[in-house]
Amino acid sequence: MLITASLTNDAEMIALAAVMGVVGHCYPVWLKFKGGKGVATGIGVVVAVNPLSRLAMIGIWLATAALTRISSAAAMGAYAAAPVVVYLHSDEAHQTAFTAAAAAIAMVSIWRHRDNIKRMLAGTEPRIGK
Repeated sequence: MLITASLTNDAEMIALAAVMGVVGHCYPVWLKFKGGKGVATGIGVVVAVNPLSRLAMIGIWLATAALTRISSAAAMGAYAAAPVVVYLHSDEAHQTAFTAAAAAIAMVSIWRHRDNIKRMLAGTEPRIGK
């Protein structure tokens, strides 16, 4: 995404690069499309949009973690809020494309947490500090 941003100011191209970077990290070819660390990459993308996004996302993660004591729930809460955070912290020229990218990244990241969701529903997801 940062390389694309250094080559063009086209918001759609930058947003597409961000989404594809996350998808590529979630489903890496060399791991036969399994595993990967796209969730961490997605956090980096949201933070790269605007440094204020970092503070908002950390705050949302901390608040959700304090309420649920479940790290994966906190991550999904932060991702669910990411489109709003990005919308509020983007300039007008990039707002629509970056918000759409944040929504796509949030959907991919929450999808990647589907096993965690099943464990939460079953009451077996590990809690922070236990």
